[in-house]
Amino acid sequence: MNDRAVALLEQYDVEILRTRKGRGVILCDTDKGLLVFKEYEGNEAKLALIDRLLSRIKCQGGVSAETLVPTREGALCVRENDGTAYILKTCCEGRECNIYDRGECQEAVTTLAKLHRCMVLEPREDCPALMQFSPLQEYEKHNRELVKVQRFLRKKSQKTQFEYSLLGCMDYFIGQAKEVTEGWGAYEESLPEAHMVQGEYTYCHGDYQYHNILWGSQGMYIVNFEKCLRDRQIRDLYLLMRKLLEKTDWPEALGRELMTAYEKIKPISAYAYIDLYYRLAYPEKFWKIVNFYYNSGKAWIPQRNQEKLDKLLAQEQQKKSFLENVFKIC
Repeated sequence: MNDRAVALLEQYDVEILRTRKGRGVILCDTDKGLLVFKEYEGNEAKLALIDRLLSRIKCQGGVSAETLVPTREGALCVRENDGTAYILKTCCEGRECNIYDRGECQEAVTTLAKLHRCMVLEPREDCPALMQFSPLQEYEKHNRELVKVQRFLRKKSQKTQFEYSLLGCMDYFIGQAKEVTEGWGAYEESLPEAHMVQGEYTYCHGDYQYHNILWGSQGMYIVNFEKCLRDRQIRDLYLLMRKLLEKTDWPEALGRELMTAYEKIKPISAYAYIDLYYRLAYPEKFWKIVNFYYNSGKAWIPQRNQEKLDKLLAQEQQKKSFLENVFKIC
């Protein structure tokens, strides 16, 4: 972030005592506590909706989360001459959630369930609802991308060891992706209309992972709501569970503990369990490896790519066992 962007802080009614660089942000020590100044890539309509959600979370209590700081004129973002937008948010001094501490992981899920109870928002004329997200459409898009990369690799005359490894498991994971997508499509068609209407205006954090769960002096503090979206809220639980389970080789006990911790605050319906099953079953990690490879320069392929693929393949049986034993109803 350049000095011109930092100069935009003059538009806020805060006294800046000191600024320092963070991970893609500027940390500001101010007379109103620690604030974060960062670039914002969305539109202002979504920012207004995020502000409503964060205000609702703050008013209902039970969860500590960031809030947006308006300018003196009441605007939620400021812009450079080139149109780049920036937002100012509250924050707290703390560390990321420890993914290897099961107690902290359960607390993160409990906090998520409390958060979800607040994240229901009826549209207003001045703040319309976001478009409903479709996991099915996303998976169909991912499937097309996997097939495209497979064709590319087959036609490539000179391949690296990583590319041979990737091509060697493409049939398996593409088959898995298509099977899950077909199952998801059938699941969507089976949903009763009442279930589709219920939660019509529920929102998800969108990026609920340990990087965005801070441990501070007042407990857990949730940040970075910019990726929030309208989807079934099980999406957030899926994302956190997948991250934690991949890091710890898919232990069944941990998966059950996380779901139990969530249900103590917010029950998971039978349909939501099936939803969670299909999200976990889709080979999202494989797609991420393929997508990163295809959209990066191929003159030099990082060794890290091979390491991630090797770990994914080593965990595949553990993941299958987890899904079969934890989701026996499916």
